[in-house]
Amino acid sequence: MHQMTLAEIARGLADKKFSSEELTKVLLARITQLDPQLNSFISLTQELALEQAKAADARRANGESGALLGAPIAHKDLFCTLGIRTSCGSKMLDNFKAPYDATVVAKLAAAGAVTLGKTNMDEFAMGSANESSWYGAVKNPWNLEHVPGGSSGGSAAAVAARLLPAATATDTGGSIRQPAAFTNLTGLKPTYGRVSRWGMIAYASSLDQGGPLARTAEDCAILLQGMAGFDQNDSTSIDEPVPDYSASLGDSLQGLRIGVPKEYFSAGLDPRIAELIQNSIQELQKLGAVIKEISLPNMQHAIPAYYVIAPAEASSNLSRFDGVRFGHRCENPENLIDLYKRSRGEGFGTEVQRRIMVGAYALSAGYYDAYYLKAQKIRRLVKSDFMAAFNEVDIILGPTTPNPAWKLGAKNSDPVAAYLEDVYTITANLAGLPGLSMPAGFVDGLPVGVQLLAPYFQEGRLLNVAHQYQLHTDWHTRTPQGF
Repeated sequence: MHQMTLAEIARGLADKKFSSEELTKVLLARITQLDPQLNSFISLTQELALEQAKAADARRANGESGALLGAPIAHKDLFCTLGIRTSCGSKMLDNFKAPYDATVVAKLAAAGAVTLGKTNMDEFAMGSANESSWYGAVKNPWNLEHVPGGSSGGSAAAVAARLLPAATATDTGGSIRQPAAFTNLTGLKPTYGRVSRWGMIAYASSLDQGGPLARTAEDCAILLQGMAGFDQNDSTSIDEPVPDYSASLGDSLQGLRIGVPKEYFSAGLDPRIAELIQNSIQELQKLGAVIKEISLPNMQHAIPAYYVIAPAEASSNLSRFDGVRFGHRCENPENLIDLYKRSRGEGFGTEVQRRIMVGAYALSAGYYDAYYLKAQKIRRLVKSDFMAAFNEVDIILGPTTPNPAWKLGAKNSDPVAAYLEDVYTITANLAGLPGLSMPAGFVDGLPVGVQLLAPYFQEGRLLNVAHQYQLHTDWHTRTPQGF
């Protein structure tokens, strides 16, 4: 059962080959047995999962149907879940039980999805390796000595190890796509505003976006269908009709114009990954796509701009965690200032503190114009580059990451080296565009991903291209040894 995709599970449940309760018990047992090797879960919700599975079976018995009805998933541990610990991978929120469900959680529950637990993550989604979690690093199932990527590494590792078929995740600068590439999964970051952020604990509000992590594009289409939609509780949610993402998966790629930015193939890209990307291009050409070289001239400025804007927003968002109303509180504070200082100093880890300090500096008097305002101007230039490119092509293709997954601890002493690994992903967040990573091969036994970017609200186009590619390749079917 654990080898089935979300689509296969939906068909199996519809054909009454097994029940949701049976499947849930199998996967919970598998998580209990195998997750100690991976550390991909922070919390298991066994009682809730069995209740939801029984309810889903009863709904099917009464004639209801639906691709997610009875399907087991997990949520990244920054989606608020009623009465269940929502920690954001931080000591600061270790004792926090959410008083409500995030919109994403509520929508998927209403569709009948079964929540197996909450997955591990970089603390407050700040990281590219899933090593900053207060609950310990997550291991990559393809090689337990390597990182799974971040910040959604727990969701990625759990799905890659076949502990469950799919999971929710979030992407602020590549935190869905990069873990997908590192663990041989398909991961989709939707257009900004496509998926509600209400109840999703914020890192950088103008960049964060929830999305699906799964093994196939078909599964991502199913999960995104349940997540997407307008939410009046979220002021950044866009009231745009949600198409049937599964309906367009079979469309032909004949005549599809694919742009390949020349800036992507610079000295920083591992030549073995470059070769795999070229192989992917050739495969898509066989399916009828037309390849065109394009340019994104302001891409070189994206990383410095991102690492001003994101920490600036983080410093503002995380100011609410002060030890007063909820979260970690220091022992015996001498006064209010001591309470703030020690609660935040004890509750936040090193990477979070680093980004808060950078952000506070960039927003301070005398530096706002020099740093934050300039970064926002660069952001506009990045967006303009994409708008110009999409006048010429339908999608943009390139590597998801410049290198395969690195060894645990290899970049801990050099945060900037880890930041540079986001070079291909952060531009989509700065511009608010949808992006997808799909499996494209292996380097030294470690997975490599190819990234696709599309115009606003064209998630269906990305899923269509990825699905057609996966019908003609088998990278996405490979399973890590031992799982």
